[in-house]
Amino acid sequence: MLRYFTAGESHGEALVAFLSGVPAGLKIDQAFLERELWRRQQGYGRGGRMKIERDTAHIVSGVRHGATIGSPIALEIENRDWKNWQDALPVGEGDSSMHKAVASPRPGHADLAGALKYNFPEARYVLERASARESAARVAIGAIAKLLLRELGIEVLSHVVATGSVTLSESVPWKKIRNLYDRDEVVLNCTDPDVEQHMKEEVDKVLKSGDSLGGVFEVAAYRVPPGLGTYAQWDERLDAMLAAAVMSLQAVKAVEIGAGVASAYAPGSTVHDEIGYNATSGFTGFSRAHNHAGGIEGGVSNGEEIRVRGYLKPISTLRRPLQSVDFATREPVKAAYERSDVCVVPAAGVAAEAMVALTLARCALEKFGGDSMVETLRNFQGYCQQLKRF
Repeated sequence: MLRYFTAGESHGEALVAFLSGVPAGLKIDQAFLERELWRRQQGYGRGGRMKIERDTAHIVSGVRHGATIGSPIALEIENRDWKNWQDALPVGEGDSSMHKAVASPRPGHADLAGALKYNFPEARYVLERASARESAARVAIGAIAKLLLRELGIEVLSHVVATGSVTLSESVPWKKIRNLYDRDEVVLNCTDPDVEQHMKEEVDKVLKSGDSLGGVFEVAAYRVPPGLGTYAQWDERLDAMLAAAVMSLQAVKAVEIGAGVASAYAPGSTVHDEIGYNATSGFTGFSRAHNHAGGIEGGVSNGEEIRVRGYLKPISTLRRPLQSVDFATREPVKAAYERSDVCVVPAAGVAAEAMVALTLARCALEKFGGDSMVETLRNFQGYCQQLKRF
């Protein structure tokens, strides 16, 4: 079973990630990992932290001679900003006068809820772990999951659908999303240049006002075979697992599969994807006139592209802080300000790709098994032949 978890704080020495259950013999492309981390750091509206960090995944176990060996993979991402924080956040007792307290909680952040939960007098330690900096570790192990999926012919990428009030109205085909990946510069990762320019202007507007901006990203998974996930148990449904995975990302407040939201307001005759047959089509010959279901029916992948949208609230750290209360005095004050971004929708999309890839890789390994990639690929190819004979 594919399992993973992360450790580390925003301004700590490093982020650490662990990934267990990857079959032996998967080739690890280090340059691919670095590009995924680079993509997460890009986007118009990012803050000063991205000028400091140049994320690199240092693999310390589970990979030898460029390939996985079946044992747990551990990797580390250095926080270059640590040199500015090691006196304020020492592992040892240190000098308490050097501590940088977060004296007033930020509305929309984990500050107050976390301080109450862990009985902290202020929110520094809450901020450190709740920060979206943690998502860099997920992107790194998500890149390994992508490499595994690639062996099965599956690709996972994202694009930005909306930034603030500027929305891309058209449905975007996979080829256009794939073309975004080859760009040397990431602006707002939108497939329409004109809409992207309007998105950029929207970011400029909120930057000048000291505000922040949310939006919507869509993750597409291409060539996912039918049969991943199951309707047999509630927690094994693929749509439920994907929704939880994407919702777990910082600032995501809603998740949509396919045309889920619009479907709630439309009659069934316009929602459900009519079925056709063409012997040369896809994995099975069965085809759909549309993909309103987003590639999942009854908790099971149906052979169409999987489409998952994440709705991202605006960043909760504002240059023009909202009203809050001082932890110590309970007097009204402005919320604490910590260096932050203005808009992170493209970066959130990359992090969501990682979560979708990890979820699909886990489901694929549960279905096809294998302690080595040779075994996994043999099982996968046998299943594909079975689908063709259906």
